[in-house]
Amino acid sequence: MLAKATLYAKLASYMLFVLWGELRRSVRTALVQRQIRRQSSEVSTPRTRNIVIVGANFSGHHVAYILTSSLPPDSPYRVVVIEPNSHFQFTWVLPRLCVVKGHEHKAFIPYGGLVRDNPEGVLRWVTDRVASVTEKTVHLENSGEDIPYDILVIATGSGVDKGLPSRVNATDKLAGMKLMQELQQKIELAETVVVVGGGAAGVEIATDAKHLYPKKHVILVHSRDAVMHRFGKGLQKSALEGLQTLGVEVILNERVNDGGRENGAIVLRSGRKVSCDLVKPSSQVIESLVPTAISPSGHIKVKETLQIDAAHVPNVYACGDVADTHTPNPNARSAMRQATVVAENVLLVTQGKEPKHKYTNLWADGVIKLTLGLDRSVTHLGDGKSELLFQGKETDEALMSAMCWSRMGQKPFEDPYMAKTEPDATSVALNLLDTSKVVRTYDTRYGTSSRVKHPKHALSRHAQWFALRAHALKLSDICLVTVGS
Repeated sequence: MLAKATLYAKLASYMLFVLWGELRRSVRTALVQRQIRRQSSEVSTPRTRNIVIVGANFSGHHVAYILTSSLPPDSPYRVVVIEPNSHFQFTWVLPRLCVVKGHEHKAFIPYGGLVRDNPEGVLRWVTDRVASVTEKTVHLENSGEDIPYDILVIATGSGVDKGLPSRVNATDKLAGMKLMQELQQKIELAETVVVVGGGAAGVEIATDAKHLYPKKHVILVHSRDAVMHRFGKGLQKSALEGLQTLGVEVILNERVNDGGRENGAIVLRSGRKVSCDLVKPSSQVIESLVPTAISPSGHIKVKETLQIDAAHVPNVYACGDVADTHTPNPNARSAMRQATVVAENVLLVTQGKEPKHKYTNLWADGVIKLTLGLDRSVTHLGDGKSELLFQGKETDEALMSAMCWSRMGQKPFEDPYMAKTEPDATSVALNLLDTSKVVRTYDTRYGTSSRVKHPKHALSRHAQWFALRAHALKLSDICLVTVGS
């Protein structure tokens, strides 16, 4: 009992620490904005010195946000963000949206919401990929441009060879949505679904698939003796119970053979065959610049100030998944705290001072909300000695997508990019003619989504009517109707 009371006290202290940091940055931003208004009639200082940020997901975007809202209008520095993706990818919801149809667009958030009111010339946004880095420049892959830098921040995150459900291996929103829809279809058509890996993404996609398609045989294979093995015993137990309650078969202490499949089956190390129909840090950009700073795991070695651990490049920083910070359970929360440390140190450097802010792992960064099917979740926090579990009910199929859009400075789910797209009428008609008790529609212009129940005898006429109309109407008005159950 005392241990849990101590944990609550620690949580309160952590929340005060976070709120104080946010308040301090808000005051600084307000002062900068006031200075901008005061100097609006004056000639602006040329911004000739570049702070280059490579990558703009959680950590990189947060660095850019803090810097662009904190650099004074008379600063000679500007921020250059280099990001290959057309949209911010909300990776936390990917497992859910790879199973449930009709919400794929919500995982891709337009950039620009948090940086639209900054001083003129403070930001340059480049949609490209960095091919290589020298001590003075970054070389872009597509345009071939060399961009000089005074300060460099590496926030490239981590990648997954096979992509979904953990990452989207596509730079364009429509291409990413298509990959998600293809996985949805594979899961829907498969009789048996095998999920390899018992971490959060594996548990969530397995429970979602079994909840949505209860007649399917869903198997989760994990190499350890417990799912969610990096967390406390309480969460491990809750996750296993959630899987088993839904009817997911859980196979522990097993690995999939490197050979993968054999005659339509997954082969495990033990020799067991599982019939089925379906199943790293991105540090390479600086490998030539500081090869000694790459750890055996592929992460970038960093100091406490998150400067790269190499004496000849004190102006290069790393944060997020790519940085070797020994964070027990990396997530958006820890990535954004690292981003804050980097941004604060960069601001000191722009003022001619030495970086002094240091990153330390905080236990509360590891708080996790784990979904166990479409209508249930469990939130876990623990400090290694004690843990707290909070059971929750879920009513939003897209989880916290709307909140993330708002935090990115965008109105959910309005995306001008999608207003320009018109899906093929034939594919829409085929989706419409699918049969189910529930029809879900959404308009890609506004991202509006709704679920409409229909009697079985009326559904066919309803679907056929929309299918016929889809050929005649512009699909920006009726963009897509997909089927859920």
